[in-house]
Amino acid sequence: MDAGLETAVATVIRECLEVKAGEEVLVVANPATSGLGAALREEAVRDGADAVLAIISERESHAGEPPSGVAAAMVEADVVVAPTVQSLSHTDARKRASESGTRIATLPGVTPEMLTRLMSDDMEALRRRSDEVAAILDRGTEARLTCDHGSDLRLDLKGRSAISDSGRLGQEGAFGNLPCGEGFVAPVTAEGTLVVDGTIASVGRVASKVRLEVRDGRLVEAEGEEGRKLLELLEVHGPEATTIAELGIGTNARATLTGNVLEDEKILGTAHVAFGASAAIGGTVQVPVHLDVVSLRPEVTVDDLPVTLEGRLLVGS
Repeated sequence: MDAGLETAVATVIRECLEVKAGEEVLVVANPATSGLGAALREEAVRDGADAVLAIISERESHAGEPPSGVAAAMVEADVVVAPTVQSLSHTDARKRASESGTRIATLPGVTPEMLTRLMSDDMEALRRRSDEVAAILDRGTEARLTCDHGSDLRLDLKGRSAISDSGRLGQEGAFGNLPCGEGFVAPVTAEGTLVVDGTIASVGRVASKVRLEVRDGRLVEAEGEEGRKLLELLEVHGPEATTIAELGIGTNARATLTGNVLEDEKILGTAHVAFGASAAIGGTVQVPVHLDVVSLRPEVTVDDLPVTLEGRLLVGS
């Protein structure tokens, strides 16, 4: 393992999750990510933890539930680290484990190169940006996302609590996505048009701009082959799976456009919207799918406060 990756793995285990001697740590990986999973387990063992690596088959979609035995083990563990291909972030298993007090970091779609690069951002500055974005979303009642491609999406935030994805996972029940770098919230509903010029989860970097229409909080129309693929991936899980699930703002200065939504949604000054499961982040919908789409140059305002403009973050400096 090269020095950069070694440092990133140590940051995950020690600085983010604050693993302590004697704690029980469960690392959940897939065959494709088993090497990184083993490195995370070994780092936890070096810190005196009793660590186990569980290899599970890939899920059919993001938010697909893990096997019942692994779900039970997540509740019993002190710490869970999940470098999986499909995200466990929005599963009922993750939510129940968090409620039991387990500290959890999910790393869906992570690669060693990505982890090394993104975890090298100035963590103090990243946390300041993420906290400020989350605070604005938390106290906001309505967000509006527009862009020069024709987006005009209004999102109702009333009564919803926002989350700062800043890598602070040392408290009991803490949950976050690594590599970190966003502030996000589960909207109540949304209405309008979103034009995607970045990435669609499970589809990749879009070849051309994808126009999405949202009515009464649900995705009802998606143009082009990539848009239709997104709608199909959602609708196979039932009508609730098209429900608006998340609005997030990227805050990681090291993130670049790769086609991997785990990184792309963290790009500083970008915005992402998700559809599907939201119960694990403060919403009400629990379905086995959660798919994000990324807008690269959005203008986002929250109750008329400018937050991003043409790919620049305007707060948290």
